[in-house]
Amino acid sequence: MAKLDHKSFLKTVPHKPGIYQMFDAKAQLLYVGKAKDLSKRLKSYFVKAQDGKTLSLVNQIADIEFTITRNEVEALILEHNLIKTHKPRYNVLLKDDKSYPYIQITTQQKYPRMDIYRGAKSKQGEFFGPYPNAYAARKSLHLLQKLFKIRQCRDTFFANRSRPCLQYQIKRCTAPCVAYIEPAQYQEDVQHAVEFLQGKTKNVIAALIAKMDAASIDRKYEEAALYRDQIEMLQQLVQEQHINKGYGFADVCVVYRKAEYAIVTQLFIRQGQVLGHKYYYFKASDWQEDEALLAGFIGQYYLTGKNNEIPAQIITNISINDKTVLEDALKQQAKKQIKVTHQVRKEKQQWLKLAQTNAKEALARHLAAKNHIHERLAALEKFSKLSNIQRIECFDISHMQGSKTVASCVVFDREGPLNQDYRRFNIENIQAGDDYAALAQALTRHYKKRKSQDALLPDLIIIDGGKGQLSKCKAVMEELQLQDIPMMGVSKGPARKAGEEQLWFGEKLSKSLAEDSPALHLIQQIRDEAHRFAIVGHRARRNKAAKTSVLEGIPGVGPAKRQALLKYFGGLQGLKKADVEAIAKVPGMSTALAQRVYDTIKE
Repeated sequence: MAKLDHKSFLKTVPHKPGIYQMFDAKAQLLYVGKAKDLSKRLKSYFVKAQDGKTLSLVNQIADIEFTITRNEVEALILEHNLIKTHKPRYNVLLKDDKSYPYIQITTQQKYPRMDIYRGAKSKQGEFFGPYPNAYAARKSLHLLQKLFKIRQCRDTFFANRSRPCLQYQIKRCTAPCVAYIEPAQYQEDVQHAVEFLQGKTKNVIAALIAKMDAASIDRKYEEAALYRDQIEMLQQLVQEQHINKGYGFADVCVVYRKAEYAIVTQLFIRQGQVLGHKYYYFKASDWQEDEALLAGFIGQYYLTGKNNEIPAQIITNISINDKTVLEDALKQQAKKQIKVTHQVRKEKQQWLKLAQTNAKEALARHLAAKNHIHERLAALEKFSKLSNIQRIECFDISHMQGSKTVASCVVFDREGPLNQDYRRFNIENIQAGDDYAALAQALTRHYKKRKSQDALLPDLIIIDGGKGQLSKCKAVMEELQLQDIPMMGVSKGPARKAGEEQLWFGEKLSKSLAEDSPALHLIQQIRDEAHRFAIVGHRARRNKAAKTSVLEGIPGVGPAKRQALLKYFGGLQGLKKADVEAIAKVPGMSTALAQRVYDTIKE
């Protein structure tokens, strides 16, 4: 595809609202934008005075397509839907595409359960959140278990208990599975948990005080002491909560920039309580104006479908460009009135100050970490005699006695870890414990794909291993005609202590680095990250295999028959002891099917 003749193209663009899509010579989408006047907006790209990001974009444009919309609000919604779908590299702000966690209480059950939930809220029950991350949700869940002792176990586990589990022993559950608590009393605890999550902590405390007094009058002193402990915990929690006035439901979004970076910080306020925060970092050079950055962030975060719970109020630290258009688009998405404001008072002003303080501190930490890695990278370049290292990829292998082998590839650039480029490989068809073959398979699969896609290749490859592993990997790269990429092997020294690693650049052992060398610290950091990522993948693969029933995959034995078999014999161990005749007595089982089950178990 030839480069765009923008002068001829711009003559065809109307003065109407709509969206435009820019493509490169390979027909890959570079950028999606919206405009009140398409003609004026597109002409602005081809003036001489441009910032670095825009100039880079314009130099790659080979084609532009536009779609006319009825109004600017329609254009804004369409723009963000296209960004969500195609993730063009020049206007993707949000790298975190996970759904946010909620706490779910299954209030429709006789003995409701409480747990963390992700996904569409299509299931029955009460949902509270969203929480900014799983850590914040787990922390709240742990507190709720201590306060109200509601079960967290899955229904299948709950239905098959004959004695209380560990949660009861450590006073995190009242053991409804074995009827240690009456349904009415349990439901009361559930109602208190719901009120607590709704921010009605004073109501819960008042109810518990009444129950404590009643227990004292009836001389049930142990029961009264339990209520007293609950009340003390709740009162302490209220005192520790920095902002607990009112029943606010809002998100605070602030932007702050320093040096070459900018940060957008979100503070999540639910029922007047701060649930947590999230940080998003950007290169300041990509955004000339804070207003444009914050408006783009809010649009992408709330208009793209994942984060479908939009609070009634979004508080910002600066005035937003085209605020009315943004509010109208949010209103269409949320089906309710949404207010975006930077003018707030009283407790909302406290939320705003808290978010700004967090933003400044987080960006300071981020800048310190970046300066640290730049120093380490410069030392590595000097040691390795490689100049301008932009991308490093590191491979490691994890398995247990040769089973469920997983290879990891982690990626670092000049800013640190590139998590979105991390990859794992489930290794198959090799001899158990053969790390050489596992590395060869991982490198072959990874670089064969990247080469076919003309993807960015590393300036340095690090292998967690010594001379033998490095030689094998070099042979693989030569086979792939990528032998020009420098490779380094990192093996543990004779004492296998950190700081005594042996570094291999080829057949010969390199001179050792000092224990306090910034270059060695960077190598250790990358190697350890590859090791961690491999172990996480291996554990996940091993756990998945452990949870897979031996009955799965038997033709004619579906979920209902599997459950019937396990229930009839009291579990897999009982089934293993059964003969064909006994298995055939299970409802729904024929003799032929029983024989098939028996043969599979014996094998």
